[in-house]
Amino acid sequence: MVLHYTAMQDCAGAAKALCDPEREVSAHYLIGRDGTVFELVAPEMRAWHAGKGWWQGRYDVNSRSIGIELDNDGRTPFSAPLMASLERLLPRLLSDHGIAPEGVIGHSDMAPGRKIDPGARFDWKRLARSGLSVWSEAAGDAVDADAFRRDATAFGYGEMDDALLLEVVRMRFRPWARGPLDGTDCARMADLAQRFGLDPGAACA
Repeated sequence: MVLHYTAMQDCAGAAKALCDPEREVSAHYLIGRDGTVFELVAPEMRAWHAGKGWWQGRYDVNSRSIGIELDNDGRTPFSAPLMASLERLLPRLLSDHGIAPEGVIGHSDMAPGRKIDPGARFDWKRLARSGLSVWSEAAGDAVDADAFRRDATAFGYGEMDDALLLEVVRMRFRPWARGPLDGTDCARMADLAQRFGLDPGAACA
């Protein structure tokens, strides 16, 4: 399950773009700021929403995921009706398709450096409280860059340089943190890897 923001002025414009075959981009669902949910592509069909990326050892995320576009410009908070509709939609999709909460990710998680959506304004903690994604409140003082990278890889992130890895992890789990890698970054990623990380022997595809 990959969450996106539309980065467009309104939902009508986003829907038009997502349904235009010449643009070669689509998504399974679009949720408007007023909470209206549009099913654009049947969830069992492939939609061109994710593009090139990597998550949990797999390159072809697009054909293995459901894409949900959220009507947001990337700069403002996500509306209350939109979030409420997302919280109603996700439980059904997770149940119907056997997706665990850790399988609900942002476009930025699987396409770091290329995509930043759903961005720092998205409330991942709220989804996690409802069991619809994952979160960590772990804190610490010990800084270990090698362990941070190992834990990030175990959780699902792909290969990237140290600066981008920190940026991507913070965008998801500490969006307002600044400065170099610190103990809380390390503690949170260790916690997430321990609770939700892949088996090191899992196959890649």
